[in-house]
Amino acid sequence: MTPLDALIALANPAKAAEMAAYHKAPRRYLGASVPQITALTDAWRAELSLDDRIALADALWKTDIHEARVAAAKLFTQARIRPDDAVWAVIQSWIPDFDAWAIADHACIAGQKRVAADLTRLDTVEGWISSPHMWTRRAALVITLPFTKSNHPKPAESAARDRILGWCATLAPDRDWFIQKAIAWWLRDLSRHDPDRTRSFLATSGQELKPFARTEAARHLT
Repeated sequence: MTPLDALIALANPAKAAEMAAYHKAPRRYLGASVPQITALTDAWRAELSLDDRIALADALWKTDIHEARVAAAKLFTQARIRPDDAVWAVIQSWIPDFDAWAIADHACIAGQKRVAADLTRLDTVEGWISSPHMWTRRAALVITLPFTKSNHPKPAESAARDRILGWCATLAPDRDWFIQKAIAWWLRDLSRHDPDRTRSFLATSGQELKPFARTEAARHLT
């Protein structure tokens, strides 16, 4: 059984119809759950060489099947991959295809590990914030969410945090709901670990955000 056949074997037509209605993106849905997909991809990662994983991930992505794209991302969702330039290149190649939050988020979670592994990749990610493609702009914030997580960031991580807050300020006037939500998500997560930076951002750029985004960003501030 090929990997794609293994995914198709998990098909649940009733669930697939629900997923198509929920996600709305016009593609094939099998109705498989994320835990089912994860069980398959965990086995594939253990069995395949890196080159074979790269080839499989690219092939699964190109099917444009929802679960296959999730599986493609999960093949790369691990902290330590060496060398990882080819993996990073494949993840970047997927970004223009983003058209729904679930697949975009799975791919960005895989990409988070690659950016964390090489901070010079932020130079590439910074270019995404000026893209005419909304999902690419959003990806710049989702793929950098790990930079919100530390209470005591290293100097390079602290500099990256300030840099990404600058992107948030640039994107704050963007009226798209998904962009506003992504900024709020980034700030809300940051506020748990770095409330002072979050307050400073809201004081200087918060008025550019939609009211719901300001509220969400400040949810954990006292």
